[in-house]
Amino acid sequence: MPTDGARVTRAADLARPHPIYCVWEITLACDLGCKHCGSRAGKVRPDELSTAQALDVVAQLHEVGVRDVVLIGGEAYLREDWPIIAHALVDRGITVNMTTGARNLTPARIAQAVAAGLSSISISLDGLERTHDAVRGVRGSFAASVAAAREVARTPLQLSVNTQINRLSLPELTAIAELLVELGVRAWQIQLTVAMGRAADRPDMLLQPYELLDLFPVLVEIKDTLLEPNGIGLFPANNIGYFGPYEHKIRAGGEEGRHWNGCPAGQWAIGIEADGKLKGCPSLPTQPYTGGNLADARLADLLEHAPQLRVLRERTAADLWGHCATCYYAETCKGGCSWTSHSLLGRPGNNPYCIHRALQLQKRGLRERVAKIESAPGAPFDHGRFALIEEPSESAAPRARVALPVLDDRAVVDALRRS
Repeated sequence: MPTDGARVTRAADLARPHPIYCVWEITLACDLGCKHCGSRAGKVRPDELSTAQALDVVAQLHEVGVRDVVLIGGEAYLREDWPIIAHALVDRGITVNMTTGARNLTPARIAQAVAAGLSSISISLDGLERTHDAVRGVRGSFAASVAAAREVARTPLQLSVNTQINRLSLPELTAIAELLVELGVRAWQIQLTVAMGRAADRPDMLLQPYELLDLFPVLVEIKDTLLEPNGIGLFPANNIGYFGPYEHKIRAGGEEGRHWNGCPAGQWAIGIEADGKLKGCPSLPTQPYTGGNLADARLADLLEHAPQLRVLRERTAADLWGHCATCYYAETCKGGCSWTSHSLLGRPGNNPYCIHRALQLQKRGLRERVAKIESAPGAPFDHGRFALIEEPSESAAPRARVALPVLDDRAVVDALRRS
């Protein structure tokens, strides 16, 4: 829970909305080959910001009131000057965290993170060993992540874990949570794999919208039996939602009356690509959401005037379509995660990955399914196009706890490893 001082600051923020959270891709270089990577990371971008340009961005982030920065890649530690950038942010009073695949997060690099003043490191675990290695594209990546997590746990840094939920990792979520307890993790961020980048090339990885009916009871059970008793916070990303009987249980610390308040893109959050492109959210497609470039424009000016940043923060319920346009929660939710819906359907405002929506359809004996109809072109943060199919559900009766879809057999994982 925030302190009283944090509550006052939050009230001041609400009076003058501005980005307080930034996810900064400082390089697109990567030492993994993740099959779900939205940015198709691997090689550095042309014209990635120089050290001097990056330090100027640090000053600008401070000027506009950003308070938290997450350094990502690619793999952030593959940029040699990352400790300089991190230390400069900390010197400005900005909290700095790193999210990493951790294949080569050595003790020396962890020591650099401590010296630079990082607050936490979040390590990716996307299944147990065979599944994780298949998804991450490198044998031994699971062992490297676990070893790095144990090393981080021995430092003053807070150890967090992030997990992509898809049809391979879903059956292993409980086992992953048990591992978090063993490792001494303090926070677990979870998000649905989205049909962007390499994941758009592998539609069979994606959960179907109706499979949220299985996912959410499992998340509640994990939180109640494994996470809360061991002091591990659960942090669902913005594409896990929304409303319904599970909202307060998995989001906002389980506090009654707390709920999703809409996409924060361009209002409370921004994303920066390694060459300086500015977006309202780090996960959004580069086109059409780039609102200028920090290599040749000032952050404060872009936040104020760039239409690509304003389009999401200024939208209303009138911009919604499909099921979301008629939803009881439309005015507050505004269609859930813009990244998820745009990656699927080519525009925001209608998001089938919603537990409230799945439950409402289930009452009518229906369910929704997505099916790929157009391939992604193969660029960072690209997407294809999916059709949204409404069809009769297997049963209109309320679902009890059921066996999760078992897709992690050796043949499926081996096929993913070869893809």
